[in-house]
Amino acid sequence: MTPARPALLAAGTVLPGLAALHAAPVISTFGPLRNATMPRLAGQGHPDHVALTFDDGPDHLATPHFLRLLEARGIRATFFLLGSMLVRSRGLAKEMADAGHELAVHGWDHRPLLLRGPRATRDDIARARDAVADATGRAPTLFRPPYGVMTTATHLACRRLGLTPVLWTCWGEDWRKRATPHSVRSTVLRDLRGGGTILLHDSDCTSATGSWRTTLRALPGILDACQAHDWHVGPLREHGLPHVTRQDGLAGPPSC
Repeated sequence: MTPARPALLAAGTVLPGLAALHAAPVISTFGPLRNATMPRLAGQGHPDHVALTFDDGPDHLATPHFLRLLEARGIRATFFLLGSMLVRSRGLAKEMADAGHELAVHGWDHRPLLLRGPRATRDDIARARDAVADATGRAPTLFRPPYGVMTTATHLACRRLGLTPVLWTCWGEDWRKRATPHSVRSTVLRDLRGGGTILLHDSDCTSATGSWRTTLRALPGILDACQAHDWHVGPLREHGLPHVTRQDGLAGPPSC
């Protein structure tokens, strides 16, 4: 056996193992399993509260429509922002924060972190975190990965950057071309329970063109259904998640 042969054999054993370790958290992408076994990551909070969250903004065209609707209903939400979108609408992000909405991190580009190594993962998240803090003057505390795909490197990066990853318990599948206001509302309410976290999109930058309009038309019915169940709708900072701090620097509500 040549001297290089043992090294090659070792690499053939170690590298697949490292890849498996990196990808192991991807299992949390499976919603029913996540909701049943990972309540904190799923975003399950106080049973009388529902967290309303939006991904992929801020969008200078779409997001203001959502802000006006939420203002009219007296509701604040959590917006997971893409750094690449934020740099186009810095003023809008500041307006969102000043209006009382919670701004969080969705990464810089909407690319799966499963395809990135530890350093690239950390750099992407840190760049987006710093952009949110710079635009609003408030350090974000929450992170949601693109496509909801977590990796070991993502968990480690969040810990080092002071971010808590939060996914969702239900979504509207509002990014699909075939989505309608009725389908979005029905899909959300099918899985929504008290203490749940709703995922919707206030931008179509990674969705079907114009899909945000479908989401906007579905939103009043979702809010009405929450009201009928006596669920208070608000941002994640009011949801009772453990280890989540408010953006004013105070500790959040106690966990369930």
